[in-house]
Amino acid sequence: MSGQFPYPGVPPSNPPGQHQPQMYNGSLPPTQNYGQTPMSGKGGPTATQNGPFVAPMRPHYSPQGGPLGTPPTGVGVPAGFPPGPGIPNQPATMGVTPPTSQFNNMTLTDPSKGGIRPGMSPAPLGAQPRPNMPPISGQMNGQPLRGMGPPPPSGMGPPPPSGMGPPPPSGMGPPPPSGMGPPHPSGMGPPHPSGMGQPHPSGMGQPHPSGMGPPPPSGMLPPGPRIGPPTNIGYPQNSMNPQTAAIGSHQLPSGMPQSSVGGPSVGGPYPTSSVASHLPPSMGQYPPQGNIVQQPGSFQQTQQPQQYTPLPGSHYNIPPQGMPPPSGQSMHPPPPGGLGPMGPPGPNQFPGSAPYNQQPAGYPGQQSQQPMQPPQQQKRLDPDQMPSPIQVIEDDKRNRSGVYQTNTKGSVPPLVTTNFLTQDQGNASPRFIRSTMYNVPCTADMLKSSHIPFALALTPFAELDAQEQPPPLVDLGELGPVRCKRCKAYMNPFMQFIDGGRRFQCVFCGAATDVPNEYFAHLDHTGRRVDCYNRAELCLGSYEFVATKDYCKNGSPPKEPAFIFMIDVSYNSVKSGLAQLICDKLKTEILVNLPKEVGADESEIRVGFVTYHKELHFYNVKSSLAQPQMMVVSDLEDMFVPLVEGFLVKLSESEAVIDSLLSQIPQLFADSKETELVLGPVIQAGLDALKSADRAGRLYIFHTGLPTAEAPGKLKNRDDRKLLGTEKEKTILTPQTPFYSKLGTDCVAAGCSVDLFLFPNQYIDVATISDICRVTSGNIFKYSYFQADLDGERFIEDLKTSVKRSQGFDAILRVRTSTGIRPVDFYGNFYMANTTDVEMASIDSDSTICLEIKHDDKLSEAEGAFIQVAVLYTTISGHRRLRCQNISLNCCTQMADLFRSCELDVLINFFAKQAIRTSLNANPKQVREHIMNEVAQILACYRKNCANPSSAGQLVLPECMKLLPLYSNCVIKNDSISGGSEISTDDRSYLMHLVNGMDVKLSNVFFYPRLLPVHTLDLDSSDMPVAIRCSVERLEDSGIYILENGLSMFLWIGYNVSNDLIQKIFNVQSAAQVDIDKVKVLQLDNPVSRRLCDLIAQIREERSRYLKLTIVRQRDKLQPWFDHFLVEDKSMNSGSSYVDFLCHIHKEIRNILN
Repeated sequence: MSGQFPYPGVPPSNPPGQHQPQMYNGSLPPTQNYGQTPMSGKGGPTATQNGPFVAPMRPHYSPQGGPLGTPPTGVGVPAGFPPGPGIPNQPATMGVTPPTSQFNNMTLTDPSKGGIRPGMSPAPLGAQPRPNMPPISGQMNGQPLRGMGPPPPSGMGPPPPSGMGPPPPSGMGPPPPSGMGPPHPSGMGPPHPSGMGQPHPSGMGQPHPSGMGPPPPSGMLPPGPRIGPPTNIGYPQNSMNPQTAAIGSHQLPSGMPQSSVGGPSVGGPYPTSSVASHLPPSMGQYPPQGNIVQQPGSFQQTQQPQQYTPLPGSHYNIPPQGMPPPSGQSMHPPPPGGLGPMGPPGPNQFPGSAPYNQQPAGYPGQQSQQPMQPPQQQKRLDPDQMPSPIQVIEDDKRNRSGVYQTNTKGSVPPLVTTNFLTQDQGNASPRFIRSTMYNVPCTADMLKSSHIPFALALTPFAELDAQEQPPPLVDLGELGPVRCKRCKAYMNPFMQFIDGGRRFQCVFCGAATDVPNEYFAHLDHTGRRVDCYNRAELCLGSYEFVATKDYCKNGSPPKEPAFIFMIDVSYNSVKSGLAQLICDKLKTEILVNLPKEVGADESEIRVGFVTYHKELHFYNVKSSLAQPQMMVVSDLEDMFVPLVEGFLVKLSESEAVIDSLLSQIPQLFADSKETELVLGPVIQAGLDALKSADRAGRLYIFHTGLPTAEAPGKLKNRDDRKLLGTEKEKTILTPQTPFYSKLGTDCVAAGCSVDLFLFPNQYIDVATISDICRVTSGNIFKYSYFQADLDGERFIEDLKTSVKRSQGFDAILRVRTSTGIRPVDFYGNFYMANTTDVEMASIDSDSTICLEIKHDDKLSEAEGAFIQVAVLYTTISGHRRLRCQNISLNCCTQMADLFRSCELDVLINFFAKQAIRTSLNANPKQVREHIMNEVAQILACYRKNCANPSSAGQLVLPECMKLLPLYSNCVIKNDSISGGSEISTDDRSYLMHLVNGMDVKLSNVFFYPRLLPVHTLDLDSSDMPVAIRCSVERLEDSGIYILENGLSMFLWIGYNVSNDLIQKIFNVQSAAQVDIDKVKVLQLDNPVSRRLCDLIAQIREERSRYLKLTIVRQRDKLQPWFDHFLVEDKSMNSGSSYVDFLCHIHKEIRNILN
């Protein structure tokens, strides 16, 4: 390798890992081909701990934001407390309790009595806490509520809403302009999964109010201004003032008898009943509750007296009530339309009226009272005092933005929601590798007792920031990559050179390998190679090797990959305008965006074209032809490709013939009446074409219906959405035939990946045909009830992204780990013929694999743990490459150190994929109970081993996992896991496929959507506005909001929005005149419109799939669909609210500890 990399002689700020600066060396040419099973055992001479090396800081990086470290909690950390995760260069103190989130009696006081008013600083660090504070009279210690049970399973909610025309269940948009899309063949109407379609109007039931009626007595208070993070909140007031101490923001849910609290009933009057109102109250319309003034603009949320120093974290005083009734109890439907009752309230229409087993679905935790009796004074849990994801995200942005250097071993990276630049200094960027833990337990018993899975999320081709350097290419010529002679691990910064640089000792297996003569370099006085910073593989965590012919199939270099576009020309495709749209856009927008190497003038990708319905048509587009030639294959039982030469061509050579073909296809099939389709032979034809040409590649298949024609892969209509949510749902969520799975295996062997673009008007059996995409690592895009004018833009943008993004072909991925741990399970869309090699016909910037790692021996706290991910693949120009990514982790013997260094987003991603796999073999109840049990076990372990002694009524959460209950509840409620008959079978299968391959960044927003206020946008800023929590309580009637979950985007318009704002955005006089069938907001000539359009474009830019915009007016027919994404509220499929789930988890923790 010529030249120096990156800057010779510039020392790093810190080497990766915690060994002394030294290295050791040695290696032979590869004696074993990539992919062979590594040998086990230890050997070789013992070496001194020389440590890995790092790269110097590159001058083009400039730190943005503050220094890296733990986010401030708003109150500081008491002296002597260990640093939180992510503080570089500060060793963790063993055995010290990590930061904790606690609801500690949650007392709010009158500012006049010593509380902290908004704008006041928290208690000074010098103030000393009173030791062993006794419980204060009137505090809630969580007495159990009789009759309380766990959250009911999905499907027990009220009937889905009525009065709504079926939407396009593409999942991304509103109904056709008429609002009455074609009826669903099952008579059930289209769905409303997460990101899918509207709520299903079966049963003509009434829509779930989702908080649109009177305030739910489960404790959902109107929001107040947040003046600090949800940590360090709630410490006892003066015990001589029990009255003040009892007025806590953590009040019992409605229906909790005051006698059970143990203290006097105090506080202001309960808000006057709002059920007589015909309109839902706005956030500012709730009267005060005791000393709590939570109205927007009032800013009288109080904190603790300054004489107490808060502990690091927060206790949460959670009485275990407020849970929904046990399964099997009757649930009355809510009022229609999401509004309050239109007449005198009945016995089931206001808080506190219905018996516990006959309450309205949205109001759990109520006790029976006399009908029409005014509500009594209540103690309720205040959602404002529950851990807030918004606060956690904003704190991390404030403290971790800027440059993140990877030189610290076991450093916890910034959250996926934080904008940061990675400077590779020995460990791979967190964009490529993230872990559930960065302090690995030394023993299997410790890991098992923590109940935290040790899992990695790998996105080897993740898209990088424009200012970040891609992995550099290392060319060692005929020598090829230098590897360990025993375990075959590739050279990396953690290898240690010994014997004067003549050998290197493997960090994974301990074997010593001779250094090839061509690779030899002397060591300096610190034991490092003198060329350390000239070689990427010795100082960076991510890099690529040029692979020699030993790494190629049959020992010969691969050819350039090919894209084959296979277009459905049946009646439905032609009628909807799909065939015309595809041909038009292929010419003007798709083929011009074929991927090419950096600096190349043109793409080397070959292209081919096929059309089909119940027979296949191949096209010869050889450059020497004046006109394209069509060849028809009607015998589909024994599929063959009628031509090889002229089928796969280079675009620049045959551009004129291809243009002529794409102009003629719509005319050729303009009168098509064929409604029967094949699919299996189409895939087989594409596979055979690639095999004949000896090329890897990708099939882009545009398909409109269930393949019912007589041919291999024929499917029958087995749709029965009533089974969703029941124990029999797996019968329709698993493939009805193994045909597509077996065909996928053949495709993988040839490096043929399949992308399906589906345009169904009825059941298409995604559960079966998606198998081809799962096995070949392909993608599925679904556009139900497709209309070219409404859905065309989204489809073309998705296709364009799929074609032009960074990708590789015919890939094999292997994970190597240091002695003592090994990968045991893999999750994602790929094929595995053995237990070690992950085979992927294609790999792109979204391809993500989750893997679980377990112990097979004890780890050393001094040495740590090391992981290397190697991906062998073919580039878009036909070169064989080997991408290596390395990461080093700390090891620990104390639970406190483990809980200090976990990453929740990766854990949730893993839980979701695990649940998807489990749901194919278990019933929905078992899936939900498994997640709830794991969450309770994790938190119980923390409380038992790490938390300070506290009352049994307090819920104690680790600082880095304080959102675990919220996020896990979002997973449980998500349509991909618990979608019932209110969504379609196809949409449920589609979401399951998406989640199975979802990266951590997308899963974060998919399970907890982002809700952004538009009416308060800063017109002079281009920054993303601060999000608000996903609850109907946070929505103002006079506001406009954007909600997005990575697949769908909504623009919600309150019914009381000013006409001036409506005029500036929509160019109409009032909200009632807004056309909700529009799929885009046109940019008008005013600052508000320009800022909104820029914001929508900015959100779309962050997502790999194009987000179609759906406009929702408050209380309109789409309101229940929108409410479904407000995940902190109770969902229409009987998913628990955040507060209720927190209560249930607290109860489970107490049961475990008792």
